[in-house]
Amino acid sequence: MSASIPSLASVPLQRLDLPWLREADVQVAVLRLDLVDPELSGNKWFKLAHHLTAAQASGASGLISLGGPHSNHLHALAAAAKRYGLASVGLLRGNPQQTATVEDLQRFGMQLHWLGYGGYRERHRADFFNSWQERFPGYYCVPEGGGGLAGARGCTPLVDHVQTRLAAISWDDYEGWWLAAGTGTTLAGLVIGEAQRRRRMVHGALAGPPSHGVADEVSRLLRDAGTADSGYQLVDASRGGFGRFDEPLARFLLETEAVSGVPLEPVYTAKAMMALRLYVRGGYFACGTRLIFVHTGGLQGRRAAQAQLDGLLR
Repeated sequence: MSASIPSLASVPLQRLDLPWLREADVQVAVLRLDLVDPELSGNKWFKLAHHLTAAQASGASGLISLGGPHSNHLHALAAAAKRYGLASVGLLRGNPQQTATVEDLQRFGMQLHWLGYGGYRERHRADFFNSWQERFPGYYCVPEGGGGLAGARGCTPLVDHVQTRLAAISWDDYEGWWLAAGTGTTLAGLVIGEAQRRRRMVHGALAGPPSHGVADEVSRLLRDAGTADSGYQLVDASRGGFGRFDEPLARFLLETEAVSGVPLEPVYTAKAMMALRLYVRGGYFACGTRLIFVHTGGLQGRRAAQAQLDGLLR
């Protein structure tokens, strides 16, 4: 692979020092996937890695995928396609609009097609990509969010990587994982990885409401991987809906950043951290518990949310 392709080797594990963790005697270390690469940030690269390998093996000349106008997935996919010398096509939710993310997609060379809202809802149909493959023959189709078993398997190396970083923070072990869950792909990848180790519990803080079907998707991925449908828990961290912010979340985000020095964004990581605080304060974890919090990146999306966050705190 090219030197410009991200590597886990540079991803640190950092102890998190926050008052509510000290009070409960719970220890948390953050896996800083947000630092893996400026453009291919967070878990998005790992979900794409096996898809890109498959695209290259098939001789694909381009990639097709879909997402919203602030999509972290499309952002990473467009950047990766450019580095791999592949064309890219983005199928976007809603009507044409300019966002910071859309501007980046265009800068990366992605060809954009706006599906409206009704057209985007068709994405779950089995034949959804057929017409696009006819229009762009030889292009490899990547599921929404980089999902599917290929996406999950791309995240399993995170389990082994954490093992190599424990000594650096003076830990000899840990009891479980905590991360934001959008599609459930990364969570499934961690469960698959842990199935080959100590089967530590993986907690997924849902960025969207349970009705979005993450539980069914995780079960399907584990079944496809031949892994038991166990070893994880999903908690509703959506605070009323995907991408919805409120004043307590905005205040928590900024206060946590100021104390910890770890940057967050309101759609995934801040909601996941806020849900973790609720569980820690509620006594869900025993004293002395050690958890790995996965920073899933997505900081590029904060650009669009910053004005709304500022407005909530005025």
